[in-house]
Amino acid sequence: MNNLIISSSPHFHSKTRTKNIMLDVIIALIPAAIAAIVFYGLKAALIIAVCVATSVAAEYFFNLICKKKQTVGDLSAIVTGLLLALSLSTKVTLWQCFVGSVFAIIAVKCLFGGIGCNFANPAVTARVFLLIAFGKVAGGVATNFASPELVASATPLEVISGGNGELPSLFDMLIGNRGGAIGEGCAIALILGFIYLLVRRIISWHTPAVYIATAFVLSLIIKQDLTAALYQVLGGGLLLGAIFMATDYSTTPTHLWGKIIFGLGCGVITILIRFFGSYPEGVSFAILLMNILTPYIDKIGVPTPLGAGGAKNEK
Repeated sequence: MNNLIISSSPHFHSKTRTKNIMLDVIIALIPAAIAAIVFYGLKAALIIAVCVATSVAAEYFFNLICKKKQTVGDLSAIVTGLLLALSLSTKVTLWQCFVGSVFAIIAVKCLFGGIGCNFANPAVTARVFLLIAFGKVAGGVATNFASPELVASATPLEVISGGNGELPSLFDMLIGNRGGAIGEGCAIALILGFIYLLVRRIISWHTPAVYIATAFVLSLIIKQDLTAALYQVLGGGLLLGAIFMATDYSTTPTHLWGKIIFGLGCGVITILIRFFGSYPEGVSFAILLMNILTPYIDKIGVPTPLGAGGAKNEK
């Protein structure tokens, strides 16, 4: 009996480790990273390299200075750096990439206790920080294959919001041949990553599907135009955010109804900001706001322990 170990739930045991999960996320993001480099060239590669390297270095030196156990081996810092990089445009400078990555890792992740303890997605929070602090970190920049009419144009959402400029075709929106953040454009690459994560059972479909469907339906109601609604789904960072950021384990609900409510809230806030706010894009703000509400959302749909109702009634 001396060897009896008593611990609180949960009592699930799995061979899956954080490192394996993060590795799968990295693999799922590779198509989007390749598309970013193809469409935006060397600057995109440098942005990715700086964000990833800085994120890893920031976590390593924070643990070293604070005499904590090294956690860079779990690959989560690489995921944060990669997500942040893919959510930025080539208008961003490399020193801003450095500042954003340090902020994501130290201010949002490490100071709150590391992975699993942060209140919000580090990449999303860092992008919002950069957007507020420096402004044009995700504005429109033409791709290497843009037509002459689109070379100096804004992002599709800026065109829709302001009415100036020419919209790329829906096909160009699908493959990523349009202005915006380097990793948000190629819908095909992002969907491939989504399918991979579903097959590997890293994420569930509920939050991304509800998020995208809500944004589409609300856009359709507001604009009364199917094509405009499709531009809202394919434009901006909706797919990138819905698939890779709104499904973060640490900062999003764990129960089914919580996931659905989270996706619904993200979709509503995104569309409200896009149509009625001062920013043409609202994905990062929506996810950040819903991250803050996650502890409350997660109480919805929590299974009642066996006998809990009876014990309550007896009182």
